[in-house]
Amino acid sequence: MNSDLLAPLDLAFWNIESPEHPMHLGALGVFSACSPAAGAHAADLLAARAAAVPGLRMRIRDVWQPLAFGGATREPAPDFDPLDHVRLHAPTADFHAVAGRLMERPLERGRPPWEAHVLPGEDGCSFAVLFKFHHALADGLRALTLAAAILDPMDLPARKPRPEEPAKGFFPDVRKLRGFIKDTVSDVGRALDIGASVALSTVGVRSSSALTSEPSGTRRTAGVVVDLDDVHRVRKAQGGTVNDVLIAVVAGALRRWLDERGDGSEGVAPRALIPVSRRRPRTAHPQGNRLSGYLMRLPVDDPDPLARLQTVRTAMDRNKDAGPNRGAGAVALLADHVPALGHRLGGPLVSQAARLWFDILVTSVPLPGIGLKLGGNVVTEVFPFAPLARGQSLAVAVSTYRGQVHYGLVADAEAVPDLDVLAKAITAEVETLITACEA
Repeated sequence: MNSDLLAPLDLAFWNIESPEHPMHLGALGVFSACSPAAGAHAADLLAARAAAVPGLRMRIRDVWQPLAFGGATREPAPDFDPLDHVRLHAPTADFHAVAGRLMERPLERGRPPWEAHVLPGEDGCSFAVLFKFHHALADGLRALTLAAAILDPMDLPARKPRPEEPAKGFFPDVRKLRGFIKDTVSDVGRALDIGASVALSTVGVRSSSALTSEPSGTRRTAGVVVDLDDVHRVRKAQGGTVNDVLIAVVAGALRRWLDERGDGSEGVAPRALIPVSRRRPRTAHPQGNRLSGYLMRLPVDDPDPLARLQTVRTAMDRNKDAGPNRGAGAVALLADHVPALGHRLGGPLVSQAARLWFDILVTSVPLPGIGLKLGGNVVTEVFPFAPLARGQSLAVAVSTYRGQVHYGLVADAEAVPDLDVLAKAITAEVETLITACEA
């Protein structure tokens, strides 16, 4: 496998990292154990299988050649050893307590930037695996593909054969060429539109001190499981999408949490960044990140749960009508217009600017609908974890898996010592929405 230059957005993620704000994604998978030794066996399996996955052998190396000065390449590590990346820990009664400490540790940048931590359960009936992938290596969908490659093979339904496409000639399609030129010319204008939207989005918005903090470098994680049928009940009664309901649940949970901790929710409308994948369906290639996003204000200050849901639905409809390439949430596309050296020199400034752009990340990570296994041990829960931007205390990631919704919460441990209270508030908010729909 040959080396390739990091795309601008990948390079941005590589350069905005700091010791207090590592830029890795995480996923905590909880497995039912077939035997007390299942965790140790799982660690051996992961190491053995990782050696055969090309994407896991890739390191990131800085480049100083003239044509890519200040950039970086993704290339095979000559001394790759999977045992450096897969680690078996002592038994624990609290997977999230260990996961939080592991999430705060940056990945080693001199070797392929990923890790798999196997956490045996003290009860002998379960174990967990925490996967960590640097955001420069993969976005959520690509990370899922890499993790799935070292789990048990999945019995996927056979795909219907696609009709063969006509052979492409040597000469390019003139219409596509014209479209490419038009898109390229409009990139500068779109960048200006995005920048203006970001500036306007900061006007008249009140966040909460609970969501913004100076970095302590510490991490705490929590997980919440919600019945997907309950979410569908709300969606069918009020309209919109499952994602609208899941975001509204976050808004309502934040309101409960702020009120309970005494910070108050009156007038609070934090800006949430909602990442949007730009990948084509059914594929996680090419490598790296293919992301844009939506930006919206969470109606935390609204006391009516159904009104909060309607506000979220309206905002998401407006974002979808505009498309992921426009609006403040698409500021990630500006990375394409910054030279490699600019990413290297401007990384710290971009990291500092994140607090001016959004207050909280709320992201959805897709999972396959079929059951995942490792060594015959079934995955019962999967909690995705997002990185924390500088000056932000909380990030929320959501996945649906086998009829359940899994909220993965990551917080600065010093700024949010009561993350368990927010976790309980998510469950309570779902119940509140169901009751409101039935009233």
